[in-house]
Amino acid sequence: MIPAGSWRSRILAATACLWLASVCGGMGVLLQYASTAGDPGEPPPIWPADTTIPPPNRRPVLIMMAHPRCPCTRASLEELSRLMTGLQGRLDARVVFFAPADAGEEWWKSDLWEGAAAIPGVEVILDRDGAESQRFQTETSGHVLLYDTHGRLLFSGGITVARGHAGDNTGRGAIEALIDGETAVPRQTPVFGCALHNPATIAADTEGAWKR
Repeated sequence: MIPAGSWRSRILAATACLWLASVCGGMGVLLQYASTAGDPGEPPPIWPADTTIPPPNRRPVLIMMAHPRCPCTRASLEELSRLMTGLQGRLDARVVFFAPADAGEEWWKSDLWEGAAAIPGVEVILDRDGAESQRFQTETSGHVLLYDTHGRLLFSGGITVARGHAGDNTGRGAIEALIDGETAVPRQTPVFGCALHNPATIAADTEGAWKR
């Protein structure tokens, strides 16, 4: 007969193993989600003629497409703030926030909108029904496009290392190098963010699944 104390030890050990396995499994799912890139789209190589966004003039223009309720975009805006601070007036930037055609201000004027508007050198634009994101053929929140003063696409991609994770990354480094006149840099990086136009994603957000 196995002593009662031995049974208790075995049960505790088995419980601990199951708990550890569930924690590891959960962490694996989170890591996989964080490192899964969004749809890269097919941005036009030349500034779209039908866009209402002012074209580049004296300086290159950076456009970031964003969803006002995507938590991943917070890190993208942090990186944009670092980028604009470092370049100090050598770049114009527009953050273009998607909103459904019938959405009221309470839907799209989130803390992400306010945060973007507070970045020096950034103009915030409302994109009703995703018209501009469709013109620029982008699908993922946080997608950044850099056009030169002649309206030619220099860079397309994300400026975070993963979903919701700020820090040094290839995208931000590439944009900084391009503004400095370098050419031997990556021209495309993965975009880590929520889908801009996915109705299921928008519905989940409305129900409170996303953070404001």
